[in-house]
Amino acid sequence: MPSACRTLLLALLLSALTLQASAHAADAAFTQFIASLWPQAQAAGVSRATFERETRGLEPDYKLPDLALPGRPATGASAQAEFVQVPASYVKEATIARLAADGQRLMQKYRAALDQIESRFGVPGTMVLALWGRETDYGRYTSPYDTLRVVATQAYAGRRKDQYRDEFILALKILDEGAVARKDFRSSWAGATGLTQFLPSEYFKHGVDLDGDGRVDIWHSVPDALASAAKQLADKGWQPGVRWAYEVRAPANADCTLGVPEVKKPIGEWLRTGFAPFARISAGEQAQPASLLQPEGIYGPSFLTTANYFVIKQYNFSDLYVLFVGHLSDRIAGAGPFATPWAASTQLRTTSVAAMQKHLTRVGLYADKIDGKAGMLTRAALGAYQKSAGLKVDCWPSEAVLQSMGAAR
Repeated sequence: MPSACRTLLLALLLSALTLQASAHAADAAFTQFIASLWPQAQAAGVSRATFERETRGLEPDYKLPDLALPGRPATGASAQAEFVQVPASYVKEATIARLAADGQRLMQKYRAALDQIESRFGVPGTMVLALWGRETDYGRYTSPYDTLRVVATQAYAGRRKDQYRDEFILALKILDEGAVARKDFRSSWAGATGLTQFLPSEYFKHGVDLDGDGRVDIWHSVPDALASAAKQLADKGWQPGVRWAYEVRAPANADCTLGVPEVKKPIGEWLRTGFAPFARISAGEQAQPASLLQPEGIYGPSFLTTANYFVIKQYNFSDLYVLFVGHLSDRIAGAGPFATPWAASTQLRTTSVAAMQKHLTRVGLYADKIDGKAGMLTRAALGAYQKSAGLKVDCWPSEAVLQSMGAAR
């Protein structure tokens, strides 16, 4: 073998051994970190036997999103469909129609439990069914990750270590109490588990034993899972008898920069300025305060969103998620598709939207997170920039706006 080849092979072997040693060192540090959490677990009431059994052989999963690993680029959560898809792709009519039909059948199957839920928490049965449908396709979707491994990894190497340290302790407590077997304790990459996707802390805050078997089982008991989802919404401020949103036709002169949560006006006032509802809105409903939501800027449907819209948003912060769940709830109740079709818009890459946010921050038009997500505040700030730059004001992150910002820099 030529000496150059031998040198190359030796270098590759040394590199592999170094990486292996580094991995072993990292895993040893992870094991030490987990062991250091025993006093906190003990204080939470977790038995030593459970702690040792469930953490024995536990390894980190460094492929998870949202990690901050030394020597590696931060792994973001930007691949979530809620933040990278255009509305027409996320709130897909074929998917909504299928889930609505399934939801109507499930409404009959679980009628007694849903009536009890609505009476007790004030949350419509259609709304909790919609949450169930969106989160796990009515239980047909099985979460791919081991919950304990997820929250342990996030506690050790995530960008929200303090939060996930608590989630790890509470996940151990769930196992210690026998609420679910480890093999059934599956979750998303962020640690949300069960039919309606709760973090361990949410399980303890909002869990409900609706079926009366003496335990809260959000993994196998549909009544428990739906009641727990309803209680979470109620605990976060759900207002009984109030719709989540109203679809409206925006007037031609509508200012899309008003589409922020801070701009609230009675629905009747929005209507007097030219916003036209597609269904009758009673006098009592017109007194409700609402914010303007235009998910595609001036393109596609417009909505007047009530306080309950923002309650659902605490379940998942994405506007598209709330639109999906709210609209699915309406469809289960018998409503039709959106009156205005989604526009054929394209979604810029997360890095491009983040570049826009940085520029908007520099010029004093934006003060929220730089996360590459074109949410309400980003869209309104884009509209303000478009006004100042003499561009068409559509509150949508387009390539033309990105190029204008680049030229301005």
